Order: sequence, then structure tokens, then C-alpha cells
Amino acid sequence: MEIDHSALETIRAAQNPDGGWPYHKGGSWTEPTVYALLACQATRTTAPRKPEALAWLESAQCADGGWKPRRSVDSSTWVTALVALLSPEAIGPARHARAVQWLTGLSGKESSAIYRWGWFLREGKFPDAQGLDGWPWFPGTAAWVTPTCLGILALQACCRRQPSRDLRERIARAQAFLLARRCADGGWNHGAARALGYNSDSYPETTGQALLALAGTDRAMLGDSFRLAQRFLREQRSSGGAAWLRLGLLAHQQVPAAAPIFYMPCRTLPDTALTLLAAAAEQGHNVFLE
Repeated sequence: MEIDHSALETIRAAQNPDGGWPYHKGGSWTEPTVYALLACQATRTTAPRKPEALAWLESAQCADGGWKPRRSVDSSTWVTALVALLSPEAIGPARHARAVQWLTGLSGKESSAIYRWGWFLREGKFPDAQGLDGWPWFPGTAAWVTPTCLGILALQACCRRQPSRDLRERIARAQAFLLARRCADGGWNHGAARALGYNSDSYPETTGQALLALAGTDRAMLGDSFRLAQRFLREQRSSGGAAWLRLGLLAHQQVPAAAPIFYMPCRTLPDTALTLLAAAAEQGHNVFLE
């Protein structure tokens, strides 16, 4: 799959004077800035004004080591996992280590002892979350699929650079969380597999993200997930959804359903960057797994 150089030019042209990137237009945010840098890395192109981009990211780190979604926000959030996907050399070893420390110290509130005992007092039994340890969007809230997937990918990247038993155990607990949240159709939505007594519907983006984060697990457990992802990909109308599905399938050596990768419009900068990341993965260069 050839890289669409016009997509790269779109990313170059969208960079703000302060060095960061917007979602579409306007102020800079951490999420699109990281995706822009990852897209340049995946396509082996030089990031435009990279020193300014990294300086903008550095300015968005909080005192606790995590990252806020933009400078005007006061607290660290899930975007810390995205930043931790960048190499320590890119953002500085000390900053990177503090981000990983913040990330490993965060869990969904349902994994805390206080929450579990409160549930026991209300329901007469403990919640089914023993050994499961996902990540929330914001500290002090429940774990969700997307931040858990990104947390897994960030810690896996750390383990590839420097193997760690503690990180491997945390990754395993988070992957168990994902498998426990798989919907009846084999895919994933943003949260629970069931709600109000009914099976929840799966979504393309979260199904692709979960498959990517489960790379290396037993493929025999994921047959229904692969079939659903292929169907989603054939029916897909979102470039971001298509990109995540391709990345997830390729992580398990599954050939994505035939469809041109650049045929859908990208409505946001992350969509453009993710499409480039998926195209690079089809060429054998998946930055999420390297």
C-alpha cells in the first residue's frame, strides 16, 4: 500500500505556530499532536518543526508526571498513554519515566478496595472485577475500553525497550479486562458488554483498538472478533474506524478486507494520521507494536 503524500502534506500544513496540532482548526491539543508525530515516524518522514512540537508537548505535562489534553486543562488524563507511546529520546527520559509512573499508578475506580467493599455492602457480593485492571479517561472514574487499549500499548512499548515483570503483569491484567468486556458478537464498545439486561452493540473503532492491544494473545480465542472486524471494515464509512480495524487485524496477521485505504475523507487530523499509520502497518511498519 503506497503512502498518500497529500495526507502527509495535510499534517504538515495543519501544524499551529506554537508547534502543536489541532483536531481540525484552532488551538493545539495533545492527542492530535501525538498522532501527527507518530504518523511522521511511521512513514519515515521528518516531522515539521519537530523541536517546536516536542516543546509544546513538554509544556502540557503536569507536575504529577501525567499529561493534560491541552494547556488550559489543569489535570492529567488518558492522553498520558498516548504521549508514553513516543520514545524516551523524543520527550526526554525523565519526562517519559514520570509519564509511565503516572500511568502505572492509575486504575479504574472499580478495581479499588473501597469501591469493591462498597459494592459488597450494596449487592451482597463482590463485583466481577478480580484480577482486572483497566484505565479510565480521568482519574477517579471507571475504566473504559479505549484508554485501556492505549495504556496497554504504551506499557508494551516500554517492555520492548526494557523488559519488566511488573509491567508485564499490569498488561496481562488490562488484557483480561478487555477480554471480560468483549460483547456477545465478538467486538467491543466503549464500556460494558451488557447494559440493563441487554447485550451491547460493538463499535468499529473500539473493536480495532482492542484487537491491536490484544496482539500476542491466543488467536483461537478471537475468531469471532476477526470475523466481525472484517465485516465492519467492509461496511465502514469512517476513515478513523477503518484505520483502527486495519491496525487491529494486521496485529494478528489477519489480511484486512480488500478496500482502498485512502478512499474515505478524513474529517479530523487524528483520522488523517491514523490512516497513514494503517498504511504503514500494511507495509510492515506498525509503530504501535515496535
